[in-house]
Amino acid sequence: MLRRVRGRAPRRRVPGGANNLTVRARRAIRQVDFALDEVAAAVGGVVVGGGPRVRLSGFATLEEAGPSELSFFASPKYRSQFERTRAGAVLVTPEVRSGPGGVALIQVDNPSYALAVLARKASEAMRVFEAGVDPAAHVSAEAQVDVTASVRCGAVVEAGAVVGARSEVGSGVIVGRGVRIGSDCVLHPGAVVREGCVLGDRVILQPGAVIGSDGYGYEFAGGRHQKVPQLGIVVLEDDVEVGANSCVDRARFGKTVVGEGTKIDNLVQVGHNVRIGKHGLLVAQAGVAGSAKLGDFVTLAAKSGVNGHIELADGVKTAGGTKVFRSITEPGAVYFGTPARPVKEQLRLQRAQGELAELVRTVKALRREMDELKG
Repeated sequence: MLRRVRGRAPRRRVPGGANNLTVRARRAIRQVDFALDEVAAAVGGVVVGGGPRVRLSGFATLEEAGPSELSFFASPKYRSQFERTRAGAVLVTPEVRSGPGGVALIQVDNPSYALAVLARKASEAMRVFEAGVDPAAHVSAEAQVDVTASVRCGAVVEAGAVVGARSEVGSGVIVGRGVRIGSDCVLHPGAVVREGCVLGDRVILQPGAVIGSDGYGYEFAGGRHQKVPQLGIVVLEDDVEVGANSCVDRARFGKTVVGEGTKIDNLVQVGHNVRIGKHGLLVAQAGVAGSAKLGDFVTLAAKSGVNGHIELADGVKTAGGTKVFRSITEPGAVYFGTPARPVKEQLRLQRAQGELAELVRTVKALRREMDELKG
């Protein structure tokens, strides 16, 4: 039985109406405040120009940044934007020693990664986390929610489920019977974790992600497709992230497993009984059919497809749109095309296809010449 904790949080009136609310919301999102020397210390950088009193309140591109915002310059193709930027500070590589007047430079080895580190710190500082169960959540009396966890308005936690320390179950999230969620997980609004599935520590589910949906299993009998029950579960290991509206199907028997540190983009499909190794990358609209096995550090670029019951070795990469029908056993191999071929081979074939029309015209001309000689 589900237990509903009754009560409703009081409504607050916001002075100034909707427009003022919008302004306040934007301010809340941008509410970060870093001193220049704090930024440099956080990423191990060296400040060139500017001073410790320069304060930064946000992040932006070189073109859009204003005097209180931080940007980064890592590629020569953005040189013109860098020279015109109005940013308060810019993360640059060590060989960049000067920039636009009034713009402080912070020299680091990898500006893009340094910005990501700072953005993560800002995100953590802005995060609103309140431990406890919202009165408008539905939590079974037979569920276990750590006292340091947060269950938001409209979330459902069913009987036998366990929510670990400091984890956040967002509004509208469904946590099914017997689900186990580790520590420091974030389940964004609308995510679903169906019965029996297991999430490790620091797992992130973006809105609409579905973990443990039925695997696609049917048998044709009696003139119709008969559903095959899917009795297994899904296991997401530590530090896995699953993007918005992506699905990881439960196993027919046993487990569908996504390995530690693997990142799944939006609109990705992972079929039943698939096993994905550690630290993989599955980009938008990629699909992995049932019982396929992917090694560690495998990358599937956007719209790549992997056939069922095949294996990809550690470090294999596919280019966008690649369709893999057979196992790839060479570690670190890069494949492209339909059907998938080693990338260099596929590029040679594409160049040859571009020359095909001219080749056909040449063959026709030679045939005419031969016919004339015969005549």
